[in-house]
Amino acid sequence: MTFGPAFIEEGTLFRLWAPLHESVSLNIEGDEPRLMQAAEDGWHRCTVRNARPGTRYRFLLPDGRGVPDPASRFQPQDVHGPSEVVDLSSYRWKTGAWTGRPWEEMVIYELHIGCFTPAGTFKAAIERLDHLRSLGVTALQIMPLGEFPGRYGWGYDGVLPYAPDASYGRPEDFMALVDAAHERGICVFLDVVYNHFGPDGNLIPAYAPLFTDHHKTPWGHGINYDGDGSQMIREFIIENAIYWITEFRLDGFRFDAVHAIKDDSTEHLLHALARRVRAAAGNRHVHLIVENEENDSDLLQRDENGEARLFTAQWNDDVHHVLHIAATGETFGYYADYAGDAGNLGRALAEGFVFQGEHMPYRGGCRGKRSGHLPPTAFVSFIQNHDQIGNRAFGDRVMASSPADAVRAVTLIYLLAPEIPMLFMGEEWGAEEPFPFFCDFDEDLNEKVRKGRREELSRLPGFDADDLPDPTAPSTFAAAKLDWSKLASSRTLDFYRTLLDLRHRKIIPLLNGAGSAVYRAAGNAIAVDWTLAGNRRLHLRANLGHEAAVLSEEQDGGETIFRLGHRDSYGLAPWTVIWSISEA
Repeated sequence: MTFGPAFIEEGTLFRLWAPLHESVSLNIEGDEPRLMQAAEDGWHRCTVRNARPGTRYRFLLPDGRGVPDPASRFQPQDVHGPSEVVDLSSYRWKTGAWTGRPWEEMVIYELHIGCFTPAGTFKAAIERLDHLRSLGVTALQIMPLGEFPGRYGWGYDGVLPYAPDASYGRPEDFMALVDAAHERGICVFLDVVYNHFGPDGNLIPAYAPLFTDHHKTPWGHGINYDGDGSQMIREFIIENAIYWITEFRLDGFRFDAVHAIKDDSTEHLLHALARRVRAAAGNRHVHLIVENEENDSDLLQRDENGEARLFTAQWNDDVHHVLHIAATGETFGYYADYAGDAGNLGRALAEGFVFQGEHMPYRGGCRGKRSGHLPPTAFVSFIQNHDQIGNRAFGDRVMASSPADAVRAVTLIYLLAPEIPMLFMGEEWGAEEPFPFFCDFDEDLNEKVRKGRREELSRLPGFDADDLPDPTAPSTFAAAKLDWSKLASSRTLDFYRTLLDLRHRKIIPLLNGAGSAVYRAAGNAIAVDWTLAGNRRLHLRANLGHEAAVLSEEQDGGETIFRLGHRDSYGLAPWTVIWSISEA
């Protein structure tokens, strides 16, 4: 690794790329500062013989300001405290032969370490892995871990991307979580944020050209991926991804808001990163997922063998939106563009995106590119995730309070459809705990966050500024923690287990080589037919409405594998979902 402490024969090598300064000092706790050796390329280096794991240190800039190592492996006293030397090679892996799992086997479970258990730690999460294995989960997707300011946060305001946040435990504890997951056949993906840095604790601009005014993002100036000094900024980010894959043996990533990563280089950062991460992983299965508001299907292209050229899949908000409308009846904001008959749902299930270049009124412009040529496994579908819950005024899980027959119907659709399903923590037992946005900055930033949330959410129906949870209050964070005592009395858990068992037995074996799909719709009823592997076809017939519906030529034949509701001479009854498989 280019960045961070390195163990060499002469001792521990400390290094900082600080091209904006001619001199930098190393300050090891308990010792006098040492002037580092400066090179013309902007690097400052210093080797210390008696530095060892557990040694805490800072870098001192010429004005006397102390800064943590931007590639710190551990920050025991938060973002403004000293960095700690860590020897990750001392961890003894139990699953050294693990090579991952094929993508079509994925059943993803998104979780926030701090809210997943009462303790909110890596060690506590290990205790819940057996539950996830018995449920049928094959992959964890963990919300961002890079050290962020304060006692709690979503993780998207991280500033030290190499250091797992100390509130969750030590780096070795995260390794143990990954190891324990692999022992149970569960992959581990990490949500990473390479489009911006948080506003508190990001001190890199004081000594390196991290930002550029040539690009604008929702968070201000873009990260300098293509200007003067950008080569080292690019390397810092790419090596971060390689670090997680090689040192922590992760199985892949979810890349946050890639549409906000601006780069005019000959090879875009995303392309370089995907190429080098896959090379570093060797013969292991590594899966790269994007969040892309532009619905740019070019990132999802396959080669002649059907393998992903760059990215494996994309979170498919379009499927979420149409299923959300069906179950809740909500049509405000961007949901309005997805309202109407079931044709939008049919297109999302059969082709991926609803908007494939058409004008989207809410955005005020065109959205998306053609996606019908991609396999269904190029998309990740869900009915809950951190954004769709947390961006509501109260962070409420609207699915938990929606009509039971509607929720069961949309659950049945997304868990058995050929797209890769993703659950949000607690969904499987109908958890009602909210997941509002929460953070813990200094008081000045806290007030800005409170004001910003009020302004952002004021256009939602039923909004009342007096009732809005304070995103900076400890009680808001505490309210988001899952109550595992409710698991035993759940009426939905068996439903989820049954469907995921069926998915593993009937659907997953047919996904490698899945091909085209066709759909038709009439009112609230849809029919979708997929051509899958092994000369098999998968059929969905559904009525997501309150009245019976008739589909022409709705008799699909084949083996019915699951039926919710019924079909008779009057058509599909309300909230009926029927899945079947036949020979092509």
